Amino acid sequence: MANCPSLIYLDSKRMKNDFDNSEQMQAQINEAIASKHALVIRGGRSKDFLGRKVGCTHLNTSAHRGVTKYEPGELILTARSGTPLQEIKSLLAEQGQMLAFEPPSFGAKATLGGTIACGLSGPRRPYAGSARDFVLGTKIINGKGEILKFGGEVMKNVAGYDVSRLMTGAYGTLGLLLEISLKIMPSPEQEATLVFDYSAEQAIKYVNQLASQPLPLSAACHFNNKLYLRLSGLTVSVNAACQELGGEVLSDAESFWEKFREQQLEQFQTDKSFWRISVPPTTAPLPLSGNTIIDWGGGLRWLASDEAPQTVRNTAQKAGGHATLFKNHDGFGEVFQPLEPAIKQLHINLKRAFDPHDILNPGRMYLDI
Repeated sequence: MANCPSLIYLDSKRMKNDFDNSEQMQAQINEAIASKHALVIRGGRSKDFLGRKVGCTHLNTSAHRGVTKYEPGELILTARSGTPLQEIKSLLAEQGQMLAFEPPSFGAKATLGGTIACGLSGPRRPYAGSARDFVLGTKIINGKGEILKFGGEVMKNVAGYDVSRLMTGAYGTLGLLLEISLKIMPSPEQEATLVFDYSAEQAIKYVNQLASQPLPLSAACHFNNKLYLRLSGLTVSVNAACQELGGEVLSDAESFWEKFREQQLEQFQTDKSFWRISVPPTTAPLPLSGNTIIDWGGGLRWLASDEAPQTVRNTAQKAGGHATLFKNHDGFGEVFQPLEPAIKQLHINLKRAFDPHDILNPGRMYLDI
């Protein structure tokens, strides 16, 4: 890190498309309040398939773009919400840094705002942290048309709600993200992926055993009776772990993990209902028909199945988790696990506080919120 400049000044070529569209978007929200017409927030539209359908006037964030601050030496980056995710990844890569939560793009036009609004994290999540863990601060426009700033550019404890992290995974229902400040991390010096012939039961047991050991694990997934373990860190640590664990070294590992993260592998291609099921990592294979892909070292199960939604949700809940209908749904029914009454009331109270006129992505997560 000693060679990292304290502040990056972006060149004119990179800056030419940067634009602060805050005032225009604020005016559109105020107009929507006055006319009582709801808005659906959209950026690159790479994640339109997530959540429920919202049939409202579009508010496009893609023109609101640009990295406003980047301090590699301080591991801080601030960017406008419409900034393409790939531009941010490329900028960080130039300095040997990365977004440690490894967000999927699900499309070339993915934006930072959409990524944070949907709370997406990739295979590195159980070993590095989630998207929410890396959000330091946000600037938003709430449903009253007010521009507000929360958090800052350092990790610290706060009293009351940590609003910046509350916005992460709220699907734009509480506010339109204008800017996001993120903690970034150095890229690993070395990576290697090992492959083992294991059943799902064996893989879950083995990965959880490894999790208690001082190994540089950064991803673990299983499908088609194969367990894939990624090791990331210092060269000496990765090489030592490879020697200790054995297995077959995957030659095209970088391509494999990119396709896995972006769900481009054949195993993700299905016309069936595609579920995202979060459970404790030690949970045995779930008694559900269909094809299962295990991610996050056992903590995330992707399921392509014709099982009834209630069956999938009940099974996940019984295992101590929850299920989300991720894709291949009509967008009008329940997508997320139904909320318990007390939790639902909390969601309603938050919606009323941030968006009392119910104009920002109404119904995107739940029909009546």
